[in-house]
Parts: sequence; C-alpha cells; structure tokens
Amino acid sequence: MASSAASARPRGPAPAAVDAGGASLPVRNKGLLTVGVMLATLMQILDTTIANVALPHMQTALGATADTITWVLTSYIVASAIAIPITGWISDRIGSRNLFLFSTVGFIIASALCGTAQSLEEMVLFRILQGVSAAFLNPLSQTVMLDINAPRDQPRAMAIWGMGIMIGPILGPVLGGWLTDNFNWRWVFYVNLPVGVVCIVILWWLLPSRPTRKRDFDVFGFSLLAIGIGALQLMLDRGQGEDWFGSTEIWVEMIIAGAAIWMFIVHLALGKNPMFDRAMWRNRNLVTALAFMLVVGVVMMATMALLPPMLQTLYGYPVVDTGLLLMPRGVGVLITMALSARLIARGLDPRISVAFGFFLAAWSLYDMTRWTLEMGADHFVISGFIQGLGMGLIFMPLNGMAFATLAPEHRTEGASLLNLFRSIGASIGISAVTTILARGIQVSHADIGSTLTVERLQTLDPGLLSNLGGASDVILAIANAEVTRQAAMIAYLDDFKAMMIVTACSIPLVLFMQKPSAPLSSDPAAAGH
Repeated sequence: MASSAASARPRGPAPAAVDAGGASLPVRNKGLLTVGVMLATLMQILDTTIANVALPHMQTALGATADTITWVLTSYIVASAIAIPITGWISDRIGSRNLFLFSTVGFIIASALCGTAQSLEEMVLFRILQGVSAAFLNPLSQTVMLDINAPRDQPRAMAIWGMGIMIGPILGPVLGGWLTDNFNWRWVFYVNLPVGVVCIVILWWLLPSRPTRKRDFDVFGFSLLAIGIGALQLMLDRGQGEDWFGSTEIWVEMIIAGAAIWMFIVHLALGKNPMFDRAMWRNRNLVTALAFMLVVGVVMMATMALLPPMLQTLYGYPVVDTGLLLMPRGVGVLITMALSARLIARGLDPRISVAFGFFLAAWSLYDMTRWTLEMGADHFVISGFIQGLGMGLIFMPLNGMAFATLAPEHRTEGASLLNLFRSIGASIGISAVTTILARGIQVSHADIGSTLTVERLQTLDPGLLSNLGGASDVILAIANAEVTRQAAMIAYLDDFKAMMIVTACSIPLVLFMQKPSAPLSSDPAAAGH
C-alpha cells in the first residue's frame, strides 16, 4: 500500500513548501484548473434544475404517470443529500484528487445512462447513481478553490465559485427548455458528456491532492443521518401529493426522520469517533453560516421553483422567454460577487455585506408581493436584478467567514455541511411554497367564487348573457377560469410574502457571527487564532 505521503503527491507539479501567505496546494496553471473545477461545479448544479422542464416529455417516453415521474427529481435529490455528509471521510481515505476524478467520471457515465433509459425504473436507478456522484463535486470543488489560492486571493476564488452555484439554477430551465424544444429530452443529460470530458482532462493533468489520513468510519452515525435525511426528503417531496398529515405515510416518514436525526445529534455529542469532529460545532461562524445556508436554500431555490410556472401559466411567456426574464438575477449575482470580494479585501466587515445582502433580498421579495396580472416584463427584470445583487453580497462573505476561522483539515467536511444545509433548505422551501400555493389557490378560489353567480355577472355586464345566447354554463366556465387565475395570483403573492418574512427575520443572525481578527484576505491560520 502506498504511503500517505505518496498518495498525497499530485499528478503534475508537486506542491512546494510555502510560507503562511501562499496557497496550501500550489499548482502550475491555476487559471486552467479553475476552469476545470468550475465546469464540474456548473455541470452538477445545472442538473438539479435542467430536467424540470423536460418532465412532461419524459413522462410520455417512459410510460410514467404524473405522480411517479417526479421520482426523476426526487431520486437525484435524496441520493445526493445522503451522500454529501461522507465527502470528508472518503476524501481523507482515498485522497481528494482520486475522489474528485471518480465522482466526475461517475457523473458523466450516469448522465449517459439517464439519456438512454427506456423505463422509469431505469431512469430512477441511473439518477440515484448520478446523485451520489454529484454529491461530492460541490464540497470538493469549494475545497480545491480554497487550497489552490493564497489567502489574499481566497475571497475572489469564493466569488468565482459562488457565481457557478448561484447562476446554475437560473440557466438550468433555459438550457433544458432549449434542448427539449430543439432536440429532445434526452439531450438534457447528453449535454454533460462533452463538458465532462474536457473537465476530466483538465483535472487529470493539474489537480493536486490533499494528504490522506486514516479515519474510522462512523457507520452508526452515518446510518442514522442517512435514514433521517432520506425520510425527511421523502416527506417533503410527497407531502403535498399525500395531503400532508392526513396521510399515514407522511406521519411515518416524519417520525422516522425526527427520531433518526435526534439520535444522530446525541451520538454526535456523546459518541466515540463521531462522523464530524466536535470541534467544528464549537465554531460559531460555521454554525451560524449553516443557519444562513438554510435560508439561502429557501430563498434561492423556492423562488426559482415558483417563477417559471408563474410566468408561463399566468403571464403566457414561452419557456425560452421565461428563462431570459430570470437571467437578470444572474447578472446581479455577477456584479456583487465581484464587488463584495474587492470591498472585503480592502477591509469591509463581511457581516455588513451579509446583512445588506439579506436586506436587498427581502426588499425584492416585498416588491414581488405587489405584482399584478397586468404589469409588464420590466417588473420581473428589476426585482430579479435586485434579488441577484443581494444574493451576490451574501454568498462569498458568508463562505469566507465560515472558513476563515475553520482549521484547514476541516475544510472538506465544512464544505459538505454547508452544501447539505443549502440542499435541505431548498427542499424545505420548495415544499413549503408548493403547499402554500396549492392551498392558497383553493381558499382564494372559494372566497372569490362564492360571490359570483350568473345573475351577478349579468349585473356587471348586461350584454354578456345576450351575446352568448343565454348559455349560462359558458358564462360560468369563463368566470371560473378568471377566478382560478386571480386565485393563483393571490397564492403566489402569499408565497412571496412568506419568503420575505423568513429572509428579513434572518438578518439578526449576523450578530452571532464573529468578525475575523484579520481580513478574509489574510492568513486563515492567523484569523483562526
């Protein structure tokens, strides 16, 4: 068996000893390696949303029903969420370079298999494989971006990495819609192949590896966490369709999730060799960042889940135009990601950036609560751009503060936890807004519809009944369609209001974060001390 030192040696340039101001793992072509790492990140993030618009086409081709086709999405999310927490252990065991390469190759192979699936069972199996492979890509890419950059360059590196994380969900529906319209749904998976090949070549050539170390695997802790996360994800995904707690299945999943997660917390606090080093949980910045990541997942993913169907069903925009209307969010993210990196490098308190970012996000959601069915596209563009500005101000400083006080050997586990909490936040957010939307439509439809009769409509428009030849059924059908449209709009506004409240209430969390004793661009070790 190769020694730890040998396994740590990167393929390509060997990292030289550097001073405190240098990179942990210097490489000979940092720019090209950054491209390879970001291609892997973007490829994984795109696959969380790119398949959404193709679901109706998959349903027909795979012989699935409207209920079962959602397993194409659920299987990927659940598999990824369960696998994320073991990223740190596997990375320490086989080396970060090997895990990154294996994950990328596995993701590409699983993508090709998804494109060739002939039944729903095959698709779900291949999506599980894809989700497991994808789980390791985000934490590893974040760790690599920190390791190959000197501390003074890490804010900029996190800004670049954050752009891929934030823009991916916006580009996914656009690219998925275009591929489905111009080719077929299978290309939402095949598109990963050429990108993945380029990514693998770059990573194989340049990617260094962290030193390996032997760690006992916490089988009991991982089993509890996997059961808890899996049950929670199933409950959140199937809750609305099963009428939530009117269903025995949802009660069972909730009890299993609660019991497993509680037992995991007790085991983490008292057990020997727990899955995560207990020292990490004493890091105030990391724990607060995890809470913020839940909110980021809710705001970012829930908003992206609501807006496409709203723009298409209530406003009549086609798929491609819907994607274009969502793109200003990405522009806002790009602007403030770069700006916040520069300002923090010059000494701005990152807590101010995070607080102001959440304020802008809450403001944009408040503006969205005032939307009407008659407004033009400029309102979508402006509110989306403002929300993008806010998210860009949040993401990089939040990651920077979390890692500035975290020991380097905990980076991979810290990154996996941040990604896990963002995924859980996204699941909770999507389930919550879907439930509010469905029930809001029912309540508002009943409230509005109870006041409408044929006589009432004729009073509002005396010529309506005569123009339709006295066809009262036709009149009521027309009225019902408009009532449904108005009720849906009210429900969407209620969703935006709920997200605004959650976002605004999270701002005081910045008070729990510790300002790094040195700027984020300084030595992390010094900041930790």
